Amino acid sequence: METMNTKKYSNTDIEEVKRLNANSGLSYNEVKQQLAKEFLRKKT
Repeated sequence: METMNTKKYSNTDIEEVKRLNANSGLSYNEVKQQLAKEFLRKKT
């Protein structure tokens, strides 16, 4: 059995998950921030 200090835990490759997340686009909070900026820009 692998230890918790390895890249894999519960058959999940943590490094692969990080790589995929980095390439997935905007996060929820980034989208909210973009929408708020757009709203304020249109409001003025």
